[in-house]
Amino acid sequence: MTAPLTGPAPAASGLLLRPFRDEDAPALVEVYRDPVLRHFTQAPVTDEADAARWLDVQRRGWADGDRCSFAVLEEESGTLVANVVLKRGAAGGPRAEVGYWTAAAARGRGVAPRALEALTRWAFEAFAADGLVRLDLLHQVDNRASCQVAEKTGYRFETVLPARPPFPLDGHLHSRAAVPAG
Repeated sequence: MTAPLTGPAPAASGLLLRPFRDEDAPALVEVYRDPVLRHFTQAPVTDEADAARWLDVQRRGWADGDRCSFAVLEEESGTLVANVVLKRGAAGGPRAEVGYWTAAAARGRGVAPRALEALTRWAFEAFAADGLVRLDLLHQVDNRASCQVAEKTGYRFETVLPARPPFPLDGHLHSRAAVPAG
């Protein structure tokens, strides 16, 4: 990767986005108690050991430059309310994928759209020199909330993707193109 993985973090009104830290483990365990979140995510976090493994994946992603995952905290309270992530291929290139989840207590307050918009702006700026021009967002067809977040943040619906492991249902592919400079 040629783009910097340091510098200003994404900014969103009322939210603080920063890389995950070891001290986020208890909050992760608590957030993952939500059955809705567990339904739509692949890696369960049921205890401190799971949280440590999950955090290690995020740390390695930053070190390898292929996964930039941000803890999304409420600015005033410091409470973990979401996660947003940029997933890049090892060689970089024109496309990447974004993902996110929102803690149950934060849903319906615009947290996911604000955090995703901040991540999107950051990604296009941070990786412009690496050729990034398109971001993809995928979700299962039964995840209406993710579809709404995608639409609110300008990710256009592209197509239905057939189910494939580990996803038991078809999915939606949304995408967003970088706005040309100038």
